[in-house]
Amino acid sequence: MSAVAVVRMGPTLTLAEKERLLAALRAAAADDAVRAVVLTGTGTVFSRGQDLRELDAALRADPAAAAETVERHYNPITLLLATMPKPVIAAVNGTCAGAGLGFALACDLQVWSATATLATAFTKVGLTCDSGLSATLARAVGHARASALVLLAEPFTVEQALAWGFAGDVVAPEEVEPRALALAARLAGGPAQALAASKRLLAASAGRSLPDTLRAEAAEQAALGVTPDHAAAVAAFTSR
Repeated sequence: MSAVAVVRMGPTLTLAEKERLLAALRAAAADDAVRAVVLTGTGTVFSRGQDLRELDAALRADPAAAAETVERHYNPITLLLATMPKPVIAAVNGTCAGAGLGFALACDLQVWSATATLATAFTKVGLTCDSGLSATLARAVGHARASALVLLAEPFTVEQALAWGFAGDVVAPEEVEPRALALAARLAGGPAQALAASKRLLAASAGRSLPDTLRAEAAEQAALGVTPDHAAAVAAFTSR
């Protein structure tokens, strides 16, 4: 693998696709040569979420086994995106719904196609959130707006999402992947340990008191202060 790994999803999350996606993310997370990851889709679809035909057949055959996909696939995929010690960028090239939206918001940065359509989708098929969406969506747009988006499950545009609080760059469809790759290359050339520490601090911030946050920051700074990255950056700064 190069310093930037591109993980590309199929349009719908079949069982085979979920297992392939999980394996690809695990490989990227474990490869020390990979310093940043881009998650994207195919054509004009980032991800439509769960393959409903396959899920319906699985539920008819064995409801308990079918329900295990949340714990077996969606949870570990989301945790890998959010917690691997390297930056992950979602290149949202088109339609982004259900678990696909959860995956996008679990990434550290997002690049959105200006023509993408977004949706929570779950309640329209009699289900509720998975892939961390109940948390990440509420953090992005606030509890009240997230409630409306989840309960009503109406599609919304990228322009609306940005106005409500989504972060990220909005570009023409053909510029989504190049923009994401450029961001990933920039991050891949950055201080890997500092980026990993920053991810850890941000991920834990919501559940920590201020004193605990300050202690965690102090511990991370102490560890980073003796790294070659810090020494090189200080040397470059003081030599100007």
